[in-house]
Amino acid sequence: MVIRAVMGGSVWKILVQPGDRVKAGQEVAILESMKMEIPITAQSGGTVQEVRKNEGEFVQEDEVLILLGE
Repeated sequence: MVIRAVMGGSVWKILVQPGDRVKAGQEVAILESMKMEIPITAQSGGTVQEVRKNEGEFVQEDEVLILLGE
């Protein structure tokens, strides 16, 4: 499963790291766009396999932020 950016903006905070277990609905990152914080949540549970973006990086809408596995 992939977790994608819902809009373009800067990655303000990454709240998980590889190996962490997440639950559906859990916040995993926060984007900042136009002085607003946009929480990104996991749509399903799993284990974080890879974090593809670092805090401070700019992302486009629909860009992959985090990969989840079983």
